[in-house]
Amino acid sequence: MKSGFVVLVGRSNVGKSTLLNTLVGTKIAATSFRAQMTRHEIHGVMNTPEGQAIFIDTPGVFKDRKNPLTAKLTNKVKNVLEQELDLIVYVADPTREIGDEERAMLGMVKYLDIPKLLVINKSDLSPRERKHQSDYEMWADDFDGLFRLSALRASHIQPLREKVMEFLEEGHEMYENGQLTNVDNYFWIEEIIREKVFSIFEKEIPYSITVAVENIEDKKDVMVITAKVLTNEDRYKKIIIGQKGRKIKEIGQMARKELEQAINKKIFLELEVEVDKHWVERV
Repeated sequence: MKSGFVVLVGRSNVGKSTLLNTLVGTKIAATSFRAQMTRHEIHGVMNTPEGQAIFIDTPGVFKDRKNPLTAKLTNKVKNVLEQELDLIVYVADPTREIGDEERAMLGMVKYLDIPKLLVINKSDLSPRERKHQSDYEMWADDFDGLFRLSALRASHIQPLREKVMEFLEEGHEMYENGQLTNVDNYFWIEEIIREKVFSIFEKEIPYSITVAVENIEDKKDVMVITAKVLTNEDRYKKIIIGQKGRKIKEIGQMARKELEQAINKKIFLELEVEVDKHWVERV
């Protein structure tokens, strides 16, 4: 069989996590229209008749010198690119013009002696919305393949799957017994809750919130989850809780519904909001 490590890179909010979930066939990474959703090195396993590709999702490059989280996430991307990799999949968003972030990201990978594929995402949008696509297509000579697809709609995905497997060498199964990711249940549930926070508030709260699951008790008829939404300022705590607790209740309801659908079991989710000015330091 074939096996190997494939890293997904690109500027922030181009759809890397959505592509990871689509390639693997199940939801592993949180997705949102907000940038910088991915903060950790998340593995997703794609199993095919030819073998196994381990996709590594990475944070997006995001130029914001005022945000202490940005430097940490950019360093995480650099650290992943220093690992022993078999293939780089560069994801681009044709609705956005090429700027400093894009050039910085391309500069990280352009001269690496590793095969590279260019994926232009969001092919489901109209040509008018994808007005910068031709600019990205001009990069084709720097890559070993060009693919136009929609990660969100899972359209035109199969050609990319096949090309990825072509580049992998003979190897052994690295994730066994149907395991699809390197993250545990705690991390996965934190990702689901964090996604719901950003989906509700859009731009009302900053990137600097996170979620910590404190306990999971898997009983016969129900799974009891205790978790906290952590923010670094009191004013954001009030926004997240909402008037008479309406917002935190809405977050809990949305997260509980998705979790119940995913594991086919009743969920009791106890969700609180706390101020922790130092959580970024622990990322």
